[in-house]
Amino acid sequence: MALRHARTARRVALAALGGLVLAGLPSVAAAGPPPTAGPSPVAVRPLGADTDEPPAQLLRALQRDLGLTEAQASERPANEAEAGTRAGRLRISLGERFAGAWVHGTASENLTVATVDAGDVPAIEAQGATAAVVRRTLSDLVAAKEKLDSTAARVQTLDTPVWYVDVPNNRVMVQARSRVAGAAFVEAAGLQGADVGIHTTTKSPRLMQDITGGDAFYIDDTARCSVGFSVTGDEQQGFVTAGHCGAPGAVTTGYDRTAQGTFRASTFPGKDMAWVATDDQWTATPGVKAQDGQEVQVAGSVQALVGAAVCRSGSTSGWHCGTIQQHDTSVTYPQGTVGGLTRTTVCAEPGDSGGPFVAGVQAQGVTSGGTGNCTSGGTTFYQPVNPILSDFGLVLTTTAQATTPAPVPAPQDGATREWTEGRVYEAGAVVTRDGVRYRCLQSHQAQGAWAPADAPDLWQRG
Repeated sequence: MALRHARTARRVALAALGGLVLAGLPSVAAAGPPPTAGPSPVAVRPLGADTDEPPAQLLRALQRDLGLTEAQASERPANEAEAGTRAGRLRISLGERFAGAWVHGTASENLTVATVDAGDVPAIEAQGATAAVVRRTLSDLVAAKEKLDSTAARVQTLDTPVWYVDVPNNRVMVQARSRVAGAAFVEAAGLQGADVGIHTTTKSPRLMQDITGGDAFYIDDTARCSVGFSVTGDEQQGFVTAGHCGAPGAVTTGYDRTAQGTFRASTFPGKDMAWVATDDQWTATPGVKAQDGQEVQVAGSVQALVGAAVCRSGSTSGWHCGTIQQHDTSVTYPQGTVGGLTRTTVCAEPGDSGGPFVAGVQAQGVTSGGTGNCTSGGTTFYQPVNPILSDFGLVLTTTAQATTPAPVPAPQDGATREWTEGRVYEAGAVVTRDGVRYRCLQSHQAQGAWAPADAPDLWQRG
């Protein structure tokens, strides 16, 4: 989220983003670069706008971090957006036989959709996708991971800090410090060793809480973090960030150390999400700080597929890109276990916590923690943004919304409901609009410009 404050004329349109917690303000100030002058907005590429080029700074970062040519970097976001729609349609048609989908290829030109029934292969190939016939449905894999999640509530998991559904390999994976620890965790969950892979490593995720990412803000004058994405809640402007940045009631000051706001809600561990309600002098914008003094303007929150490219902003390490490896990953930090994170190949360093992840111009989440660094590479996890919006009743600030709708909780009984602006819809959700029935193809927060009849990328009729 972009915050604005009374600044000099050259500090215009400041982008909101990235978080980090750090303790010890003097060392913090020395550990990272100071806030820079406000970036200039970059043209948006709304969902489905085939003729608009993605922001130039995003393309340059994709070329640098993924080793792409200029043409490949330009093609990749469009390919991934289109693949998400096809994958959503196939998920609906395959039903319980669906076993996941992912993109691959240098420019994400290939989509693979998995099924447990070989009879589905012609239908998958008819949609221009490669079919993979596997043993376990996505529902089976999710159920197995949920057993690990439940077990983590009663056993110590510091020696098995990461577990996730590995869709391309059709299995659940546990990252462990030793094979013995991994096997014990799997057995405690009542799972068979053949159903769960174990990857051993001495690396353990830690929270990126030493320095700032994006626009700095300070918590109770003892720690520092940074802004994720702009939001509105109950007509109150503010921003989301990582939950480990602060507890409810913590008071914040802005990049210039003037009064800013208060943590309205925060969840950590379990989840890693928080939002700060800001004072009237701060104005929410859809900007995310990129590189070369530019902004990416956020147009929505459509969830990207496994294999898709994502970019992260943080003032410790700057603007970096990589790919999504898995959604719905559980991670144990020394402070506790966090579920529902997304695992990526994007590098990060201490102090990048809370910073925004974007895929094209779609908000994906806020940096939670990870391993490694931006010299040798690493793994970084982010807290997806749609659950933050849904849990806290927030509306993402975007370029696409014509109004600021009131957020609406999702129905709890799975029943069909009238499509409602401001509600977060998961893939597969069923709604009606003007008497017509639609099914959601890709998880997102509904916006006025994306009513079902006008958004075939997101909704399938019937």
